[in-house]
Amino acid sequence: MAPKTSETPGEDVVVTAKAERAERRGFFAGIILFLKQVVAELKKVVTPTRKELLSYTGVVLVFVVIMMALVYGIDLVFAWVVTLVFGVPSAG
Repeated sequence: MAPKTSETPGEDVVVTAKAERAERRGFFAGIILFLKQVVAELKKVVTPTRKELLSYTGVVLVFVVIMMALVYGIDLVFAWVVTLVFGVPSAG
């Protein structure tokens, strides 16, 4: 049998789930099993350091600004094309 690696983090939870499912428990047992699995997955969550958090936030903000500029540019091009096709509306 292969040793446990970090690539298969939830293996014990999967085995437990299959065993529970095999026993065909009731509705509430399924809910309890789900909640146990949620807690097991939440224990694996790693909180980023302050430096990582600031870095991730910066990357997201730069990406959002770039996307806003792209959408703005496309909007200007479409507005120009619509004006060429349909002309400028008359005022009166």
